Amino acid sequence: MKSRRLLSLFGLLFFSACALSQRLCAEGFDEVYQYLSEYFGFDSNAGLTTLPSLLIPMGGLSEGLGMATTAFVRDSSYFDSNPAASSMLDQTELAVYHNNWIADTRIESAVYTTRYRDLGLGAACKWLYLPFTAYDEYGDRSGAGYYSELSAALNVSYNLFAGYYFPGISLGATAKAAYRSMPASITYTDTSGNTQTLDSSSALGIMADIGLLTRFNLLKLYSSQSKNCSLGLSVLNLGPPVQDDPLPTVANAGFCISPWRPVTFLLQFSQPINLVDISSSGSFYFGTGALVAVTDFFSMHAGFLLKGGNPRISIGSSFLIDEIKLVVNYTLDLTTQLTPLNRVSVTASFELGDGGRAELAKKVQNLYLSGLEAYAHGDMAAAVAAWTEALRLDPHFDPARESLHVVQGSNNLKKDIEDIQKLD
Repeated sequence: MKSRRLLSLFGLLFFSACALSQRLCAEGFDEVYQYLSEYFGFDSNAGLTTLPSLLIPMGGLSEGLGMATTAFVRDSSYFDSNPAASSMLDQTELAVYHNNWIADTRIESAVYTTRYRDLGLGAACKWLYLPFTAYDEYGDRSGAGYYSELSAALNVSYNLFAGYYFPGISLGATAKAAYRSMPASITYTDTSGNTQTLDSSSALGIMADIGLLTRFNLLKLYSSQSKNCSLGLSVLNLGPPVQDDPLPTVANAGFCISPWRPVTFLLQFSQPINLVDISSSGSFYFGTGALVAVTDFFSMHAGFLLKGGNPRISIGSSFLIDEIKLVVNYTLDLTTQLTPLNRVSVTASFELGDGGRAELAKKVQNLYLSGLEAYAHGDMAAAVAAWTEALRLDPHFDPARESLHVVQGSNNLKKDIEDIQKLD
């Protein structure tokens, strides 16, 4: 326990040191940053969609890994990237997110996700709010309120064709509703000289996400039953226009690989889609990230997202302390001042167990080994009983099914031999 706390303290100190070092080298970094922005240019179709909070990350690993998490399954932040992930999560999780966005904008989120065998379920809500103060023509305060966007989501996914050798293909969908609220104190003068409020800009949007996710082995340099690669596809925010403005629909393709056990690399390509006018769709962009698991309870991550002429860099750490995981990110982009606490997101998630899946897997494995031992001693009945029970507990455990086929084949061969001997 002491070692965990000491390592967690070390991680926090390291995180603070990184942010401070960025502060100290601001001038040189700003020059490099300006060069990157000018080199990659500006997206002339950016900002044409409504309800932008749908694409602003809650925080967590998704933001810290450059939003390149369409193929990455680790925690409840899958809501930001791929609805198919819930049926492949290991733990039931309750998480709360706080994200200091630009200026005075804040984002608060809560997520619950669980899994029953091959079925994944989840629910999430996200609230973006910005304090607003109105002043009259004499500079006197005339009103105050909040501009806010509130969204709620329900997720379901199912893992098809799952087995011992092939982990299956997960398909998922998330139904979402988002409401934009404008304070009544915002006024303007229309072309007829009449004073109007922006109440009419408050709006409700209905949309859905769809996704696909699968896992496999590729360039794996360590031994493990788990697969080291994953591939994901998703389309986010599919829905009708809101007050004639298109939703921020985007199609994503992601790849994730862990060539060594503690190291994971991620890459994602994204294409915005303007469903009102396809020709006005935003420019293609990409993100990449890396995660290093220093221990089983402490990891470090970094991400880079290049969207238009606005490169975004994130660094962070995650700590697991007594079933509570903390994720801290620092993000820097052109909307950010280079100060240690300007763009920080914090996540606290509570791991509520795996529904007995690990214990069940261990029991099935022991039954399989018991069957092998009985088979080696010639006790076919005991072997068949053990493997049959293993399959009853886990129908996906293919080694037990294969062993039963071997026994059945041996019995058939023995019967054929006995039949031949009777004829002789």
